[in-house]
Amino acid sequence: MTESTNSPSHSSTTEENTATSTSGNITRRIKSFVLRQGRLSAAQQNAIDSQWPKFGLTVTDELLDLKKLFGRDAPTIVEIGFGMGKSLAEMAEANPQQNYIGIEVHRPGVGALLKLVEEKGLTNIRVYNHDAIEVLEKCIPKDSLAGVYLFFPDPWHKKRHNKRRIVQPGFVQTIASHLKPGGQFHMATDWEDYATHMMEVMNEAPNYRNISGQGQYTPRPDYRPLTKFEARGHSLGHGVWDLIFERI
Repeated sequence: MTESTNSPSHSSTTEENTATSTSGNITRRIKSFVLRQGRLSAAQQNAIDSQWPKFGLTVTDELLDLKKLFGRDAPTIVEIGFGMGKSLAEMAEANPQQNYIGIEVHRPGVGALLKLVEEKGLTNIRVYNHDAIEVLEKCIPKDSLAGVYLFFPDPWHKKRHNKRRIVQPGFVQTIASHLKPGGQFHMATDWEDYATHMMEVMNEAPNYRNISGQGQYTPRPDYRPLTKFEARGHSLGHGVWDLIFERI
């Protein structure tokens, strides 16, 4: 999330992973974040110590059994890059009939979310402190999610950095593979240029339908909380763009 809208879930530099292709060549995947963990507050550390055993998830090569994980069969939504977790906690509290999995690379944000989970008595959230791409690849079953949320990712606003934006053709096809038919990929950004980029990528992506019509943005739905930063931006005339695409 950008600083103007919520706490940061992606920062201004990047990491790269190496992988070996089928041809034996080394390839690199550009990540849209770098680990700048910052300092955990005492409250965040206490929340991790007490709540991680109940709500934390680790990456393994075994796919999640979502019904077993939550103890029920309910729609499951993944939020990628939840920042400090306030919006995710609010959504989980307002929609107890749904399951939520939050993915965040920055540990202070994980601690902040787990503190809210404890304070609100939430039981319908599970948390990864890991790279979302690896979580999706190794842990999330195909055709299993009711939704994927990506709210205010790093816009990488300099043109030479646009390639680092997380919304790219390969990424959105990965998301599609994990959505159930009818599941929704919901993005939001406060950078108009990134909104245009998102729309261009999604318009070209197979297996998706824009719920608001070709090339149209969607008014913020009630389930996405309005952050104080976003409200302040509105008062200053700053725009926010939501895009919701349904897997078909």
